[in-house]
Amino acid sequence: MTISSMTGFARADGSANGLSWTWEARSVNGRGLDVRLRLPPGYEALEIPAREAVAKRLVRGNVSVTLAIEKQQTNGAIRLNEQVLADVVRAAERVAALSGATAPDAAQLLMIKGVLETADQVSEDAEARALRERAMVQSLETALDKLTEARRAEGARIGAVINEQITQIDELASIVRTSPSRAPEAIKARLKDAVTRLIDATTALDDDRLHQEAVLIATRADVEEELQRLTAHVAAARDILNERGAVGRKLDFLAQEFNREANTLCSKANAVDITRVGLQLKTVIDQFREQVQNVE
Repeated sequence: MTISSMTGFARADGSANGLSWTWEARSVNGRGLDVRLRLPPGYEALEIPAREAVAKRLVRGNVSVTLAIEKQQTNGAIRLNEQVLADVVRAAERVAALSGATAPDAAQLLMIKGVLETADQVSEDAEARALRERAMVQSLETALDKLTEARRAEGARIGAVINEQITQIDELASIVRTSPSRAPEAIKARLKDAVTRLIDATTALDDDRLHQEAVLIATRADVEEELQRLTAHVAAARDILNERGAVGRKLDFLAQEFNREANTLCSKANAVDITRVGLQLKTVIDQFREQVQNVE
């Protein structure tokens, strides 16, 4: 049994170039695959690879992926930006030549913004940024792998419950099939009572019409066809549980078919014991459908 749930949570951390980050991925039930990304400003380039990474692993579910960024503590190292200083000096010399003002001294130059930089203010070149973004995507893939495993673990628990419910459906159908009220003698007795009430209610029925009414009553009370379909659906459900991949939609369809047969069985039932079992069957099928809603 390899089914997966659509519910799960996972996270993964990483760091590079003075930054640390955390990916969080969580998923809940959904009709299809709906991915919602929350990325900090400046990290829009990660959206496409992030969505591709999710789509490679998941088929259904509402998936929320969040990236949190934090600057790591630096040692306070200061760096002289010589290019900025050279530009400032040239500008100061030009001002002094045009106006006769005194050129700024070293202390004044160092106070100009951009001349001195701390380690976390140093510009990141394109190659370094690309390397960091690849590392961030790898961290996301780790988080998504953990999410997939969490969904599989939850799927195993759900699968055990579903399997037990399928067994209950099969057992309840067997109870109806072997019910004493479906014995020929019991059916004849109920049919005789129904015909007697029909005769008492009207005197306008000839023998042919009476025979037709009796056949109609017997046909409406026959649930053999519903029992055969329930048995076929049980076998199909067990086969689906052993399939690989997303099987939630198939199980949901079977839940509808189970419910249709149970409703018909209850409407045809003309014995108290079959009605009682039919209601139990509907209860188990409703529980089955609730669990199926969680399957990918």
